[in-house]
Amino acid sequence: MLKLTKKADYALIAVKHLAECGDPSSSSAKDIADAYGIPPAALAKILQKLVKNGLLVSHHGTKGGYALARTAEKISALEVIKAIDGPLLMTSCGDGTHGCYQSVKCTVREPLRKVNESIQQVLSRLSIAEMREHPQETEEPVSKIDHRDLVTLSRNQA
Repeated sequence: MLKLTKKADYALIAVKHLAECGDPSSSSAKDIADAYGIPPAALAKILQKLVKNGLLVSHHGTKGGYALARTAEKISALEVIKAIDGPLLMTSCGDGTHGCYQSVKCTVREPLRKVNESIQQVLSRLSIAEMREHPQETEEPVSKIDHRDLVTLSRNQA
């Protein structure tokens, strides 16, 4: 199963949070950690890595914290993931540095490379701004519920 590491997940949450705060605003690592229940020490390291990779800037002082280095429209989900986890690979043979004893007979290497490339293209086109603009689809405001569609169940008591 292809899935993000917890660190990459936390990084995306933090960057999205900063995008929602607005461009000139900054947030402390503690504020972000508290807002999402992320371990503060882990988040601090993640934010420092994002600064080192040019995705965030840090401000020192009493009103200090972290802010986006570029607009949310110009930061992709892939950039955030790569800054934390390095290259996105589905298989260990995908990076070219790990040999595989099956490479001569492997019939899935090329199809998996294409899948990996497609995933990277999707993530590179997904900006943090787009992540910010889409509310969770599972949450439906109560005002949109048609009460005629609700059913009441009752138990017959004899």
